[in-house]
Amino acid sequence: MLGFLPAAPWPLGASAGVFTIAGLITVIGGIRLVAVGDALADRTGWGEAVFGVLFFGAATGLSGIVMTTVTAAHGHPDLGYANAVGGIAAQTTAVALADACYRKVNLEHAAASLSNLLYGCLLIALIALALLGTYSPEVTIAGVHPVSALIVACYFGGLWLIRTTGTRPMWQAVSTTETRADVPQSHGSLDRHGLGWLWCQLAVVGAVVAISGWAVSVAAESVVDTTGLTAGFTGGVLLGVVNGLPETVTAIAAVRRGAVTLAVALVLGGNIVDVITLVAGDVAYRRGSIYHAAGSSDLLITATGLFMTAILLSGLLVRQARGWGRLGFEGILILVTYAGLTAILAA
Repeated sequence: MLGFLPAAPWPLGASAGVFTIAGLITVIGGIRLVAVGDALADRTGWGEAVFGVLFFGAATGLSGIVMTTVTAAHGHPDLGYANAVGGIAAQTTAVALADACYRKVNLEHAAASLSNLLYGCLLIALIALALLGTYSPEVTIAGVHPVSALIVACYFGGLWLIRTTGTRPMWQAVSTTETRADVPQSHGSLDRHGLGWLWCQLAVVGAVVAISGWAVSVAAESVVDTTGLTAGFTGGVLLGVVNGLPETVTAIAAVRRGAVTLAVALVLGGNIVDVITLVAGDVAYRRGSIYHAAGSSDLLITATGLFMTAILLSGLLVRQARGWGRLGFEGILILVTYAGLTAILAA
């Protein structure tokens, strides 16, 4: 992709350096993307939940899309698969970390939003389809498994359903003194620029994040080739953490300025994009189905992401005001689950 870089695999030291620098650029770029996106959410009137899932998720997920596509195209479909589903697990922990930084009340209590609940349901459906792809017959049409088309159809169908439900909601969260409504706020110097300039900023920074994501993916391939680390640990943990860092940092920043709905929405949006990333990886992998290239560790990561999403949804429904050690029950369970997953993959 970039001709001035040597062909992979790179030496371990070079791989570690590229991984660190490109990962840092990914994080900084992701933070900038969210700052611009937050301003666009208020200026367009679309709100934090919708903009968080549709645009923040896509923007912060750019690096993950590139990582999975490049690794799959280079003959590492298991690494690409693990990166996508590992991002889901890593990013879900961002909600628990943001919850720890929100001192007033449990984050899931304050971020009462029908849209976030529905996006969580959509995420569960998409992850389930990815698992069904693995256990369905190994057939492809033009090199793409049929479940990839089902994932795309489910995604757009879910968005349509959520959009129509928002106009005539049959369920509404009870508002409390700790509930934080999604209202426009100041964005500093960004408020002095027009919509066109903001959209251009979103596109330019997004391109930088995408290139950084490519560099991280090639460095990860080299680590696998030179160290013998499993693709499940490298993709599910190392790439997953890099993939989830922008969401983690921006979720914490969001709760510190009171944008609690945005904090949950950008995590759900990033996770939804990670499942869509599997479709891109399936298209890029020309030797068969990426779903059937997934190993046992990859499926463990996928099932764990499904479980963690169910925990998050239960927290949004129960809306516990106070929990254990400044965290709700769902925050503790999410952190324990992710720590257990990491320990298993590292063993």
